[in-house]
Amino acid sequence: MEEYKQPVLVSATDGVGTKLMLANQVGHHDSIGVDLVAMCVNDVIVCGAKPLYFLDYFATSALDVAHASTVIDGIARGCTEAGCALIGGETAEMPGLYQRGDYDLAGFAVGVVEKSRILNPARVQVGDTILGLAADGVHANGFSLIRKLLAGDEDRVRALDDAFIVETLLKPTRIYVQSLLQLLAQVEVSALCHITGGGLRHNPPRILPAGVDVEIDRSSWKMPEVFRWLQDLGNIKQCEMFRTFNCGIGMLVIIRPEQAAKASEILVESGETVFEIGRVVAARGRAPQVRWRD
Repeated sequence: MEEYKQPVLVSATDGVGTKLMLANQVGHHDSIGVDLVAMCVNDVIVCGAKPLYFLDYFATSALDVAHASTVIDGIARGCTEAGCALIGGETAEMPGLYQRGDYDLAGFAVGVVEKSRILNPARVQVGDTILGLAADGVHANGFSLIRKLLAGDEDRVRALDDAFIVETLLKPTRIYVQSLLQLLAQVEVSALCHITGGGLRHNPPRILPAGVDVEIDRSSWKMPEVFRWLQDLGNIKQCEMFRTFNCGIGMLVIIRPEQAAKASEILVESGETVFEIGRVVAARGRAPQVRWRD
């Protein structure tokens, strides 16, 4: 902590939601722990904080040691990727609450940031550029709808194999921590926004001050095929897709326009795929909102 003059601890807690149920259905548990870490540490980094340590909570009906070990291995991989320590956790057996074979996960992450470097809505200004960082698929949101779609069209779903589900739908949430730490060390960032539940429609307003909106150009990136497949499978309206899923953008970086090119270069060198997807504009209403441009 010697490098911090006024260190502030930042914490986040989250779970993986009903993505667990699909993982359980196909017996694939070795990446769901990465999702758990990602959902927490990505929320820590958007405050400008570096994740320090992580704890997990694993609840089940009756402990299957091999199964639990696989999940914990995924959590350890996620912590390694995020650069934080896995310092402990809790395992609970509750046969009266969970059906045999069911389990649930929760995670808790703590990070640190210099007080003067905390990201907050006051930094965002009209004219700021919005960069979108590509997602690794669906991440961990929208799975109640996905499971409903998979259950609703047996003929189409029957053609799917477990490999498609594992490699596409269950692909773990991308961890953006190391790339964003590199960015924060070199460029003044206005705000970061992790695209989770609520998608691209409801997450951006959470990091905006009064008096501004964000305008997003839907043609600035190509929606990955998995989302087009889901949209077609459920005949889902475009507005609902953007409300439910990340649609290919897992993190937003809001930055001064003169810094956008440098920021993109840093992020690309860190392994990210970057799109310039919009800008911050003067608000039309009382509450910040997302406005769309084609």
